[in-house]
Amino acid sequence: MIVEPKVKGFICTTAHPLGCSKNVEKQIKYVKNNGAINGAKKVLVIGASTGYGLASRIVTAFGMGAATIGVAFEREASGKRTATPGFYNTRAFDEAAKKEGLYAKSFNGDAFSVDMKQQVIETIKQDLGKVDLIVYSLAAPRRTTPDGVNHISVLKTRGCEFTQKNWNLRDDSISEATIPMATEEETEETIKVMGGEDWIDWIDALTAADVVEDNAVTIAYSYIGPKLTYPIYHEGTIGMAKQHLANSAVAITKKQEAKGIKAYVSVNKALVTQASAAIPVVPLYLSVLYKVMKEKGVHEGCIEQIYRLFSDKVYGENGVVVEPDGMLHVDDWEMREDVQNEVMDIWKKIDSDNLMELADTEGYWNDFYQMFGFKVDGVNYQAEVPDELI
Repeated sequence: MIVEPKVKGFICTTAHPLGCSKNVEKQIKYVKNNGAINGAKKVLVIGASTGYGLASRIVTAFGMGAATIGVAFEREASGKRTATPGFYNTRAFDEAAKKEGLYAKSFNGDAFSVDMKQQVIETIKQDLGKVDLIVYSLAAPRRTTPDGVNHISVLKTRGCEFTQKNWNLRDDSISEATIPMATEEETEETIKVMGGEDWIDWIDALTAADVVEDNAVTIAYSYIGPKLTYPIYHEGTIGMAKQHLANSAVAITKKQEAKGIKAYVSVNKALVTQASAAIPVVPLYLSVLYKVMKEKGVHEGCIEQIYRLFSDKVYGENGVVVEPDGMLHVDDWEMREDVQNEVMDIWKKIDSDNLMELADTEGYWNDFYQMFGFKVDGVNYQAEVPDELI
């Protein structure tokens, strides 16, 4: 069948197997070209199929030569419906790792579940003994806790509604978007889904089973962003969940002090992801940020960010580089004063008439489509994809 992109709002409902594979191949090539990292050797990545999680698995495997276990929840193809991009990404990673003689085991299922934790633990025991790095990179709209209760996250503000400029992706106009205020219950629900509770559960389960090396490191990913987006992110329901994540890092480190296991939150750069595309205001900020950072030569995608995180901030000559807030920061280039000043100058004057001139809308859409395996160099999208690859 010929696979074409079918975009509905902020999501693409199809994925191209060969495009996804080529994306993985490009990321592997980037890591190899940038040299080896003397880091972890046995790695668990929870949320390993797309974005920062996938990049983490690629960097540790092809940059450190590590054995990796990945956990993700992806849908296989069904009839004329393609699989999710994460499914194809994982398949491509597994095939590339096998060719290199690297151990790679991938689990497809609910990472929040007790059963998945147990499956992973048994595999670590049998195949690796213990892991020395655990990356927590889950992003999900809902979570079923071990007591069987289903929790659903919301994207809302706290305290009052928030209205700001917004890019209408359907007609390339600039208007305003208003984000409603959350109730306390909705905030708590979001923390349950996107906070650090499950990260703590994973570390508790792994250490109780004695499958974590002494002095191991565990890292979860977060985002803070500029003051412009504080009401919908840093100070909104998502921000409360991310604060819980940061508190969880402190709690894990304290609890695992005897084993020397340390937990960190890495604050990463704003990028086009399936999650960020759904947040009002953010796509416009991203397109302006892309333009400014590309012009300054400091733009990075997922693989560049994670390679720099591990090579410079975690396993570099100076060891783990923690900022005064207790977190790792690879958003440092995004938050540079000169970058943010230019972004804000553009923000004040951007409108429907000058959008194409002042923002990198093409870069935004390229990243969006490439998440799903489209608009990737070296792929013939007019050719039929063999059934065995769907």
